[in-house]
Amino acid sequence: MGFRPKLWPTLFTVPALIALVFLGSWQVNRLHWKDTLIQRLQERGTAAPVALPTRIDTVAAYEFRRVSVTGEYLHDKEFYVINRSLNGKPGLNIVTLLKRSDGGGHVLVNRGWVPFEKRDPKTRLEGQVTGGVIVEGIVRLAKGPAMFTPENEPHNNTWFYIDPSSMTAAVGLLPLQGYYLLAANKSPGGVPVGHQWRIDLRNNHLHYAITWFALAFGLLVIYIVYHRQTENRLD
Repeated sequence: MGFRPKLWPTLFTVPALIALVFLGSWQVNRLHWKDTLIQRLQERGTAAPVALPTRIDTVAAYEFRRVSVTGEYLHDKEFYVINRSLNGKPGLNIVTLLKRSDGGGHVLVNRGWVPFEKRDPKTRLEGQVTGGVIVEGIVRLAKGPAMFTPENEPHNNTWFYIDPSSMTAAVGLLPLQGYYLLAANKSPGGVPVGHQWRIDLRNNHLHYAITWFALAFGLLVIYIVYHRQTENRLD
């Protein structure tokens, strides 16, 4: 007797198989994308710093690239990005405008993390370096808020995400390009704590792909075994 698929099991199994195979294939594509991203991050994050251009034509091409720039911190124009943690301790990031010495205007620098009790600059005077400084770090894109990120509150200098245009507008400066520097410099006195990045991203997409393909294979086996058992009972 030939294999004769039944209507309702087939109507359930075929769409489910298509969905499972699609999800597995999508995870394979994500795997290749993540491998490329990790390689690019490692190359850019470990390369020697290059001078930060006065203007970047394609900002995305500079993301995670190590750069250096000389200028003077404008400590009276600090921004406080809250809900940041370090080793499980809550706090905020200090984002400061740097006036470039090469005539390239200003650039936002995320100097790093401080605990909430160090929000007031008077509590970390040693870290408020003055005069010319050389800032080294990586370029990060200002990608805006996530789905559940609250709105920024420029009126009380409380920020939940970095927004170069709004930040410069809040202190009466012209808009900046949509990036900032994540500083690698160590601050006198220990705060802000810089170098807050990792280049070893998690890549579990191969595991996810195997899981989806295994579910598809298991469903197909169940479908075949079910029909064979049904046919044997009818014989």
